Amino acid sequence: MNVLGGYLRREVYLATGLVVLALLGLFALFDLIGELDGVGEGGYRLREVLLYVGLNLPGHLYQSLPVAVLIGTTFALTQFAQHSEYTVIRTAGVPVWRVGLMLLRAGVLMALAGLFVGEVVAPAAERTAQSMRLQARSAVIAKEFRSGLWVKEGSRFITVTQVTPEPRLLGLRVYEFDERWALRRLWSAAEGVYAGEGTWVLRDVVETRFADGGTAVAREPQRRWTSVLDPELLSVLLVKPDEMSATRLHQYIRHLRENRLAAQRYEVAYWRKLLYPVGVLVMVLLALPFAQLPRRASAGPRVFAGIMLGLAFYFTSTLVAHLGVLYEWAPILPAIAAPALFLAMA
Repeated sequence: MNVLGGYLRREVYLATGLVVLALLGLFALFDLIGELDGVGEGGYRLREVLLYVGLNLPGHLYQSLPVAVLIGTTFALTQFAQHSEYTVIRTAGVPVWRVGLMLLRAGVLMALAGLFVGEVVAPAAERTAQSMRLQARSAVIAKEFRSGLWVKEGSRFITVTQVTPEPRLLGLRVYEFDERWALRRLWSAAEGVYAGEGTWVLRDVVETRFADGGTAVAREPQRRWTSVLDPELLSVLLVKPDEMSATRLHQYIRHLRENRLAAQRYEVAYWRKLLYPVGVLVMVLLALPFAQLPRRASAGPRVFAGIMLGLAFYFTSTLVAHLGVLYEWAPILPAIAAPALFLAMA
Protein backbone atom coordinates (compact mmCIF):
# COMPACT_ATOMS: atom_id res chain seq x y z
CA MET A 1 0.00 0.00 0.00
CA ASN A 2 2.88 2.36 0.69
CA VAL A 3 4.16 1.89 -2.86
CA LEU A 4 0.70 2.43 -4.32
CA GLY A 5 0.09 5.49 -2.14
CA GLY A 6 3.44 7.00 -3.08
CA TYR A 7 2.79 6.42 -6.77
CA LEU A 8 -0.69 7.94 -6.55
CA ARG A 9 0.56 11.01 -4.64
CA ARG A 10 3.40 11.54 -7.10
CA GLU A 11 1.02 11.58 -10.07
CA VAL A 12 -1.38 13.92 -8.29
CA TYR A 13 1.43 16.31 -7.33
CA LEU A 14 2.81 16.31 -10.87
CA ALA A 15 -0.56 16.98 -12.50
CA THR A 16 -1.50 19.65 -9.96
CA GLY A 17 1.89 21.33 -10.36
CA LEU A 18 1.39 21.59 -14.12
CA VAL A 19 -2.08 23.07 -13.63
CA VAL A 20 -0.72 25.58 -11.10
CA LEU A 21 1.97 26.70 -13.54
CA ALA A 22 -0.60 27.12 -16.31
CA LEU A 23 -2.94 29.15 -14.09
CA LEU A 24 -0.15 31.36 -12.76
CA GLY A 25 0.99 31.98 -16.33
CA LEU A 26 -2.51 33.18 -17.24
CA PHE A 27 -2.77 35.39 -14.16
CA ALA A 28 0.66 36.88 -14.85
CA LEU A 29 -0.32 37.62 -18.45
CA PHE A 30 -3.56 39.34 -17.40
CA ASP A 31 -1.74 41.39 -14.74
CA LEU A 32 0.96 42.38 -17.22
CA ILE A 33 -1.62 43.54 -19.77
CA GLY A 34 -3.45 45.51 -17.09
CA GLU A 35 -0.27 47.28 -15.92
CA LEU A 36 1.16 48.22 -19.33
CA ASP A 37 -0.98 51.36 -19.49
CA GLY A 38 0.85 52.71 -16.44
CA VAL A 39 4.35 52.28 -17.88
CA GLY A 40 6.12 55.63 -18.04
CA GLU A 41 4.34 57.23 -15.08
CA GLY A 42 7.09 58.50 -12.81
CA GLY A 43 9.67 55.75 -12.38
CA TYR A 44 7.27 52.95 -13.31
CA ARG A 45 9.20 51.08 -15.98
CA LEU A 46 8.98 47.58 -17.42
CA ARG A 47 11.27 46.25 -14.69
CA GLU A 48 8.91 47.53 -11.98
CA VAL A 49 5.92 46.11 -13.86
CA LEU A 50 7.49 42.66 -14.01
CA LEU A 51 8.38 42.87 -10.32
CA TYR A 52 4.83 43.90 -9.47
CA VAL A 53 3.40 41.02 -11.49
CA GLY A 54 5.78 38.57 -9.83
CA LEU A 55 4.88 39.77 -6.33
CA ASN A 56 1.19 39.20 -7.08
CA LEU A 57 1.73 35.55 -7.99
CA PRO A 58 1.67 34.18 -4.39
CA GLY A 59 -1.77 35.69 -3.89
CA HIS A 60 -3.00 34.16 -7.14
CA LEU A 61 -1.53 30.81 -6.09
CA TYR A 62 -3.37 30.91 -2.78
CA GLN A 63 -6.70 31.81 -4.38
CA SER A 64 -6.52 29.31 -7.23
CA LEU A 65 -4.95 26.32 -5.46
CA PRO A 66 -8.26 24.55 -4.62
CA VAL A 67 -9.33 24.76 -8.26
CA ALA A 68 -5.89 23.60 -9.41
CA VAL A 69 -6.02 20.66 -6.98
CA LEU A 70 -9.38 19.56 -8.35
CA ILE A 71 -8.28 19.83 -11.99
CA GLY A 72 -4.92 18.17 -11.35
CA THR A 73 -6.36 15.30 -9.32
CA THR A 74 -9.11 14.78 -11.88
CA PHE A 75 -6.54 14.60 -14.67
CA ALA A 76 -4.35 12.17 -12.72
CA LEU A 77 -7.26 9.85 -11.91
CA THR A 78 -8.50 10.07 -15.49
CA GLN A 79 -5.10 8.87 -16.66
CA PHE A 80 -5.32 6.02 -14.16
CA ALA A 81 -8.69 5.03 -15.58
CA GLN A 82 -7.59 5.42 -19.20
CA HIS A 83 -4.58 3.12 -18.67
CA SER A 84 -6.65 0.58 -16.70
CA GLU A 85 -4.51 1.23 -13.63
CA TYR A 86 -7.53 2.11 -11.54
CA THR A 87 -9.24 -1.10 -12.66
CA VAL A 88 -6.20 -3.09 -11.53
CA ILE A 89 -6.20 -1.30 -8.17
CA ARG A 90 -9.86 -2.11 -7.57
CA THR A 91 -9.46 -5.69 -8.82
CA ALA A 92 -6.58 -6.17 -6.38
CA GLY A 93 -9.07 -5.60 -3.57
CA VAL A 94 -8.35 -1.98 -2.70
CA PRO A 95 -11.68 -0.41 -1.63
CA VAL A 96 -12.78 3.03 -2.78
CA TRP A 97 -12.46 4.47 0.74
CA ARG A 98 -8.82 3.37 0.81
CA VAL A 99 -8.13 5.19 -2.45
CA GLY A 100 -9.89 8.23 -1.02
CA LEU A 101 -7.67 8.04 2.06
CA MET A 102 -4.57 7.98 -0.16
CA LEU A 103 -5.85 11.06 -1.97
CA LEU A 104 -6.51 12.83 1.32
CA ARG A 105 -2.92 12.22 2.36
CA ALA A 106 -1.80 13.82 -0.88
CA GLY A 107 -4.20 16.71 -0.27
CA VAL A 108 -2.89 17.41 3.22
CA LEU A 109 0.52 18.44 1.93
CA MET A 110 -1.00 20.67 -0.76
CA ALA A 111 -3.39 22.22 1.78
CA LEU A 112 -0.51 22.98 4.15
CA ALA A 113 1.50 24.47 1.28
CA GLY A 114 -1.42 26.71 0.35
CA LEU A 115 -1.93 27.69 3.98
CA PHE A 116 1.73 28.67 4.29
CA VAL A 117 1.56 30.78 1.15
CA GLY A 118 -1.64 32.48 2.32
CA GLU A 119 -0.38 33.14 5.84
CA VAL A 120 3.24 34.12 5.25
CA VAL A 121 4.16 34.74 1.62
CA ALA A 122 1.11 36.29 -0.05
CA PRO A 123 0.30 39.08 2.49
CA ALA A 124 3.91 40.30 2.59
CA ALA A 125 4.27 40.09 -1.20
CA GLU A 126 0.98 41.91 -1.78
CA ARG A 127 1.91 44.76 0.54
CA THR A 128 5.38 45.04 -0.99
CA ALA A 129 3.90 45.09 -4.48
CA GLN A 130 1.44 47.87 -3.65
CA SER A 131 4.09 49.99 -1.93
CA MET A 132 6.60 49.54 -4.76
CA ARG A 133 3.99 50.36 -7.39
CA LEU A 134 2.85 53.48 -5.56
CA GLN A 135 6.34 54.84 -5.00
CA ALA A 136 7.37 54.08 -8.59
CA ARG A 137 4.36 55.84 -10.13
CA SER A 138 4.47 58.97 -7.93
CA ALA A 139 6.80 60.92 -5.72
CA VAL A 140 4.67 60.22 -2.66
CA ILE A 141 6.37 58.36 0.17
CA ALA A 142 3.99 56.17 2.16
CA LYS A 143 4.85 53.86 5.05
CA GLU A 144 2.69 51.88 7.44
CA PHE A 145 3.50 51.68 11.13
CA ARG A 146 1.57 50.49 14.15
CA SER A 147 0.24 54.02 14.60
CA GLY A 148 -1.27 53.97 11.10
CA LEU A 149 -0.36 55.10 7.60
CA TRP A 150 2.14 57.95 7.28
CA VAL A 151 2.39 59.93 4.04
CA LYS A 152 4.82 62.74 3.17
CA GLU A 153 3.35 65.34 0.82
CA GLY A 154 5.74 68.21 0.23
CA SER A 155 6.29 69.88 3.61
CA ARG A 156 3.30 68.11 5.15
CA PHE A 157 3.15 64.83 7.01
CA ILE A 158 -0.21 63.07 7.05
CA THR A 159 -1.14 60.21 9.33
CA VAL A 160 -4.31 58.12 9.22
CA THR A 161 -5.23 55.73 12.02
CA GLN A 162 -7.80 53.66 10.14
CA VAL A 163 -9.18 53.35 6.61
CA THR A 164 -12.53 51.75 5.80
CA PRO A 165 -13.58 50.27 2.41
CA GLU A 166 -15.94 53.16 1.45
CA PRO A 167 -13.21 54.72 1.57
CA ARG A 168 -13.40 56.68 4.80
CA LEU A 169 -10.59 58.05 6.96
CA LEU A 170 -10.69 57.84 10.74
CA GLY A 171 -8.23 59.62 13.00
CA LEU A 172 -6.72 61.96 10.39
CA ARG A 173 -3.89 64.25 11.55
CA VAL A 174 -1.79 66.64 9.41
CA TYR A 175 1.50 68.30 10.40
CA GLU A 176 2.57 71.29 8.27
CA PHE A 177 6.13 72.67 8.39
CA ASP A 178 7.78 75.76 6.95
CA GLU A 179 10.94 75.88 4.81
CA ARG A 180 13.11 75.49 7.94
CA TRP A 181 11.06 72.48 9.07
CA ALA A 182 9.53 74.30 12.00
CA LEU A 183 6.01 73.15 12.84
CA ARG A 184 3.54 75.85 11.81
CA ARG A 185 0.18 74.12 11.69
CA LEU A 186 -1.30 71.00 13.21
CA TRP A 187 -4.85 69.99 12.49
CA SER A 188 -6.92 66.87 12.90
CA ALA A 189 -10.30 65.52 11.83
CA ALA A 190 -12.39 62.79 13.38
CA GLU A 191 -13.58 61.53 10.00
CA GLY A 192 -13.08 62.11 6.29
CA VAL A 193 -15.23 60.87 3.40
CA TYR A 194 -13.84 60.75 -0.16
CA ALA A 195 -15.78 63.02 -2.54
CA GLY A 196 -13.81 62.27 -5.71
CA GLU A 197 -10.97 63.93 -7.66
CA GLY A 198 -8.64 64.01 -4.66
CA THR A 199 -11.11 65.88 -2.44
CA TRP A 200 -12.20 64.80 1.04
CA VAL A 201 -15.05 66.10 3.19
CA LEU A 202 -13.75 66.30 6.77
CA ARG A 203 -15.86 66.49 9.93
CA ASP A 204 -15.02 67.82 13.39
CA VAL A 205 -11.82 69.61 12.36
CA VAL A 206 -9.56 71.07 15.05
CA GLU A 207 -6.67 73.27 13.85
CA THR A 208 -3.78 74.64 15.91
CA ARG A 209 -1.53 77.39 14.47
CA PHE A 210 1.94 78.01 15.91
CA ALA A 211 3.43 81.50 15.74
CA ASP A 212 6.15 83.40 17.55
CA GLY A 213 3.60 85.02 19.79
CA GLY A 214 1.85 81.78 20.81
CA THR A 215 -0.77 79.42 19.48
CA ALA A 216 -4.31 79.77 18.14
CA VAL A 217 -6.92 77.05 18.04
CA ALA A 218 -9.85 76.98 15.60
CA ARG A 219 -12.68 74.47 15.19
CA GLU A 220 -14.79 73.72 12.13
CA PRO A 221 -17.71 71.28 11.89
CA GLN A 222 -16.86 70.53 8.24
CA ARG A 223 -14.06 71.27 5.77
CA ARG A 224 -13.23 70.28 2.20
CA TRP A 225 -9.62 69.18 1.79
CA THR A 226 -7.68 68.46 -1.39
CA SER A 227 -4.77 66.05 -1.00
CA VAL A 228 -2.62 63.49 -2.74
CA LEU A 229 -4.43 60.86 -0.70
CA ASP A 230 -6.81 58.85 -2.85
CA PRO A 231 -8.24 55.30 -2.78
CA GLU A 232 -5.31 53.94 -4.81
CA LEU A 233 -2.75 55.24 -2.35
CA LEU A 234 -4.81 54.09 0.61
CA SER A 235 -4.82 50.56 -0.81
CA VAL A 236 -1.35 50.28 0.75
CA LEU A 237 -3.07 50.31 4.14
CA LEU A 238 -6.49 49.03 3.18
CA VAL A 239 -5.63 45.42 2.38
CA LYS A 240 -8.62 43.32 1.42
CA PRO A 241 -9.66 40.87 4.15
CA ASP A 242 -9.07 37.89 1.84
CA GLU A 243 -5.46 39.03 1.38
CA MET A 244 -4.72 39.32 5.10
CA SER A 245 -3.26 36.51 7.17
CA ALA A 246 -5.44 34.78 9.76
CA THR A 247 -3.21 36.12 12.55
CA ARG A 248 -3.60 39.70 11.40
CA LEU A 249 -7.33 39.22 10.84
CA HIS A 250 -7.71 37.97 14.41
CA GLN A 251 -5.85 41.00 15.78
CA TYR A 252 -7.84 43.40 13.61
CA ILE A 253 -11.18 41.81 14.60
CA ARG A 254 -10.27 42.23 18.26
CA HIS A 255 -9.38 45.87 17.59
CA LEU A 256 -12.73 46.48 15.86
CA ARG A 257 -14.66 44.86 18.69
CA GLU A 258 -12.84 46.88 21.32
CA ASN A 259 -13.81 50.04 19.44
CA ARG A 260 -17.37 48.81 18.81
CA LEU A 261 -16.98 48.79 15.04
CA ALA A 262 -18.50 46.37 12.52
CA ALA A 263 -16.29 43.29 12.11
CA GLN A 264 -18.59 40.94 10.17
CA ARG A 265 -16.65 41.18 6.91
CA TYR A 266 -13.36 40.39 8.61
CA GLU A 267 -14.84 37.58 10.72
CA VAL A 268 -16.11 35.82 7.59
CA ALA A 269 -12.67 36.20 5.98
CA TYR A 270 -11.06 34.85 9.17
CA TRP A 271 -13.16 31.68 9.16
CA ARG A 272 -12.55 31.19 5.45
CA LYS A 273 -8.83 31.30 6.19
CA LEU A 274 -9.15 28.73 8.96
CA LEU A 275 -11.23 26.38 6.80
CA TYR A 276 -9.06 26.80 3.70
CA PRO A 277 -7.41 23.35 4.12
CA VAL A 278 -10.86 21.76 4.33
CA GLY A 279 -11.72 23.21 0.92
CA VAL A 280 -8.55 21.76 -0.62
CA LEU A 281 -9.29 18.30 0.83
CA VAL A 282 -12.87 18.46 -0.45
CA MET A 283 -11.53 19.20 -3.94
CA VAL A 284 -9.36 16.10 -3.76
CA LEU A 285 -12.32 13.92 -2.82
CA LEU A 286 -14.51 15.53 -5.47
CA ALA A 287 -12.11 14.26 -8.14
CA LEU A 288 -12.44 10.63 -7.01
CA PRO A 289 -15.82 9.94 -8.71
CA PHE A 290 -14.26 10.70 -12.10
CA ALA A 291 -12.16 7.55 -11.77
CA GLN A 292 -15.35 5.48 -11.49
CA LEU A 293 -16.48 6.39 -15.00
CA PRO A 294 -16.15 3.75 -17.76
CA ARG A 295 -12.67 3.37 -19.19
CA ARG A 296 -13.82 4.16 -22.71
CA ALA A 297 -15.03 7.61 -21.63
CA SER A 298 -12.63 10.21 -23.06
CA ALA A 299 -10.47 12.33 -20.79
CA GLY A 300 -11.52 15.69 -22.24
CA PRO A 301 -15.07 15.82 -20.83
CA ARG A 302 -13.85 14.65 -17.42
CA VAL A 303 -11.21 17.36 -17.16
CA PHE A 304 -13.66 19.95 -18.47
CA ALA A 305 -16.18 18.87 -15.83
CA GLY A 306 -13.45 19.22 -13.21
CA ILE A 307 -12.71 22.75 -14.39
CA MET A 308 -16.40 23.67 -14.22
CA LEU A 309 -16.75 22.21 -10.74
CA GLY A 310 -13.66 24.09 -9.58
CA LEU A 311 -15.00 27.37 -10.90
CA ALA A 312 -18.39 26.61 -9.35
CA PHE A 313 -16.71 26.05 -5.99
CA TYR A 314 -14.81 29.35 -6.24
CA PHE A 315 -17.85 31.40 -7.24
CA THR A 316 -20.12 29.67 -4.72
CA SER A 317 -17.75 30.28 -1.82
CA THR A 318 -17.33 33.94 -2.84
CA LEU A 319 -21.08 34.45 -3.29
CA VAL A 320 -21.96 32.85 0.04
CA ALA A 321 -19.29 34.95 1.78
CA HIS A 322 -20.86 38.16 0.43
CA LEU A 323 -24.34 36.97 1.39
CA GLY A 324 -23.09 36.17 4.88
CA VAL A 325 -21.78 39.72 5.29
CA LEU A 326 -24.93 41.24 3.78
CA TYR A 327 -27.39 39.31 5.95
CA GLU A 328 -25.09 39.11 9.00
CA TRP A 329 -25.06 35.33 9.31
CA ALA A 330 -22.88 33.61 11.89
CA PRO A 331 -19.34 34.04 10.44
CA ILE A 332 -18.62 30.30 10.31
CA LEU A 333 -21.69 29.54 8.15
CA PRO A 334 -20.52 31.29 4.93
CA ALA A 335 -17.08 29.72 5.37
CA ILE A 336 -18.34 26.14 5.77
CA ALA A 337 -21.29 26.27 3.33
CA ALA A 338 -19.40 25.74 0.05
CA PRO A 339 -17.07 22.96 1.34
CA ALA A 340 -20.04 21.16 2.91
CA LEU A 341 -22.08 21.40 -0.30
CA PHE A 342 -19.30 20.08 -2.54
CA LEU A 343 -18.39 17.38 -0.03
CA ALA A 344 -21.98 16.16 -0.28
CA MET A 345 -21.65 16.18 -4.07
CA ALA A 346 -18.44 14.13 -3.81
